[in-house]
Amino acid sequence: MTKVIKVMAIGSLLTASALYGASTSKCTGCHGANFENHALGKSKVVKDMSKEDIVKALKGYKDGTYGGAMKGLMKGQVASLSEADMNAMAESIKGGAKAPVKAEAKSALKVIDINAKVADKARLEKEDLGNKKVVDETVLGLRKTSLFNENVAPSKIKDDRPAPGSAPKFERAYVNAPPMIPHSVDGLLPITKNNNQCLGCHMPDVAKSMGATPIPPSHFTNYRPTTVYKNGELIKEGKKVGIQKGDMGNVGDIKLAKVKKLNHLYQGRFNCSQCHAPQANVKTAVGNTFKSDGLTGEFKTHSNLINMMDDGVK
Repeated sequence: MTKVIKVMAIGSLLTASALYGASTSKCTGCHGANFENHALGKSKVVKDMSKEDIVKALKGYKDGTYGGAMKGLMKGQVASLSEADMNAMAESIKGGAKAPVKAEAKSALKVIDINAKVADKARLEKEDLGNKKVVDETVLGLRKTSLFNENVAPSKIKDDRPAPGSAPKFERAYVNAPPMIPHSVDGLLPITKNNNQCLGCHMPDVAKSMGATPIPPSHFTNYRPTTVYKNGELIKEGKKVGIQKGDMGNVGDIKLAKVKKLNHLYQGRFNCSQCHAPQANVKTAVGNTFKSDGLTGEFKTHSNLINMMDDGVK
């Protein structure tokens, strides 16, 4: 009897270990707390799948034999899972029991100051060349090495960002700065006009439920002047613009285009990674002495750009 109890206890520990190692906490950011969502608006509803189908899908994502629009993204998410992990996750999902939440998922509640170490006082004093009587050649350049013994190579980076939905956000560098991407972008790039997986989490109507930063109103607004080519003439905001001899010119009395608010994402903004960049844990070449005015409270995580677009325009 004692032997049976020991075997049962060991089995329970192994199961718990497998569940912890294959925590579903990373998945719920896109799939929902009870796996009730179409992840990024594209996937199947996992709670409606059988345990066998969940395991089959996970295996297929790992070996590249399964999946459509989500294939690239999911391959990176399941790469480290063993078959035991996959079975444990499927068991957790279908059993209704939540796998233990890892510490990294809890950390999603805080906002990280990305410049904290870069603006470290001791580092800035050390790098302040203006106060040094003698400056060694090894500190003159950004690579901090002798000019006669220079080995130029890109910095080695470790791309270990958490999955979407489980990463803490980064504080903005200045008021209305484009927020940096805190999560892994495996499978999300490149972004095209017809394939933008960012929208599945960041559109305003779903962002809150996903724990994501919503796309701001400025991205649903067209600020460009209406320009058409008609009868051999270029018409901008109702005025003719000369195009003879390659000189397109401009209309001097147009100061600001008429703002056109849209009920869909303005396609001039579809390329998210043009302004929003993923981050890597790399030591910067020099310290940062920049300090933003007004970066307090909500401006560390929110934007009021829509109200500031006309600032300075007469």
